[in-house]
Amino acid sequence: MSGFDDFKLTAPLLRGLERAGFVTPTPMQQQVIPAAQAGADLLVSAATGSGKTAAFLLPLMQRLLAHPAPRSATRALILVPTRELAQQIERHFLLLGSYTRLQIGVITGGPPRSHQLPLLRKNPDIIVATPGRLLDHLHNSGNALSLRDLEMLVLDEADRMLDLGFADDVLAIVNRCHTPRQTWLFSATLHHRRLRELIDPALHQPQVITLDSPRHGGGHPDITHQYILSDSDAQKLQQLRWLLGEADGQCLVFVNQRIRAESLGQQLRDNNVRSGVLHGELDQRERNRIMGLFQRGVIATLVATDVAARGLDIPAVRLVVNFDPPRSGDDYLHRTGRTGRAGATGVAISLIAAADWNRADSIARYLALTPEFRALPGLKAQFKGGAKPKSKPKSNTVAQIKQADKPRVKDRWRDRKQIGKRRQPSATAVNTEAGWQPPPKSPRTEPR
Repeated sequence: MSGFDDFKLTAPLLRGLERAGFVTPTPMQQQVIPAAQAGADLLVSAATGSGKTAAFLLPLMQRLLAHPAPRSATRALILVPTRELAQQIERHFLLLGSYTRLQIGVITGGPPRSHQLPLLRKNPDIIVATPGRLLDHLHNSGNALSLRDLEMLVLDEADRMLDLGFADDVLAIVNRCHTPRQTWLFSATLHHRRLRELIDPALHQPQVITLDSPRHGGGHPDITHQYILSDSDAQKLQQLRWLLGEADGQCLVFVNQRIRAESLGQQLRDNNVRSGVLHGELDQRERNRIMGLFQRGVIATLVATDVAARGLDIPAVRLVVNFDPPRSGDDYLHRTGRTGRAGATGVAISLIAAADWNRADSIARYLALTPEFRALPGLKAQFKGGAKPKSKPKSNTVAQIKQADKPRVKDRWRDRKQIGKRRQPSATAVNTEAGWQPPPKSPRTEPR
């Protein structure tokens, strides 16, 4: 396929693509867009950075433009796990749809629900929402939100919505959506143990689309994966500072907990590293401020937790560092997918201490990943990799030798005191030997 012209998109969308600098569709877009235009429900295994957002936005907007309808209610709904992903999709829409009159609305947690009512009453063509806040509006905002005219439903990063506990909310929303409709489900993996809970009620005979499995080889070929061994958090910090000093572009550093993000961010600032912190407990205004600084390059390093960084799309990110190991292989894919996006190259580095080894090794085997082991000048760890060997059970022969070598227990004083003396028989033994027997016990009488 030579270009986006082959999809027979409307002129306004082609102009939007030109403005965005999109020339050649990605392999993901080459498969998804024609299938979506044909009217099929889709079940798509989509790795991050594969051009997934444009893959569903373009056919979605094409349908809305080709089949205009009276502005009575929202016609397309996109459900996402996080606010940041919703905002990313909105930015893509504003770029690709800049020459159309289509309207989009973002409904996520953060702003008060009452502040979002005027937007809902305008009935935007497309709503991008997180499940919890959208369900809140469906329950409590009266007629401000209606899904009765919904034509298209997109479940983006469905595996992550399940991980965050949104399964019941998503199903409740699906049950309120108009049928028949066209539904597209995107997930980093189609092997999630609970994905079937969404597939069966939401999709009808879906067409399954998978490219090269994102599990094979750790995802994108444009990302270089490296492991750096470390002896402690203190050494990890030194290694991170060295990497940041050598980095060409912006860096995203992942940790597993909010308190770890705050602590590491402060340590970096104390060492004159321009950095910000992003985690799930920041209010929306602060999150937007930090993201604005990072996008403009005012800060070069962002320390983030998995939930907070989901959906980030910063082309200048050339380096991803796992300061803490991810909890699963799928989380590893989502973290490292923040670099090497849309054909760009990137590096993903994991700092591995002894306590991290088992998890890192398990993830590498799960992803069929062969990372490059790297040592930094002057910061080589004593830890050489590998789990601590288990102690072997002692054989019977070895145990017997050990027992023989043990000093004997000292004789008790009372035992040594009786040495050479004949033991005197007890009174009971003397009476028994003489033939004397104790009288029989009288029968017990019960009190009257």
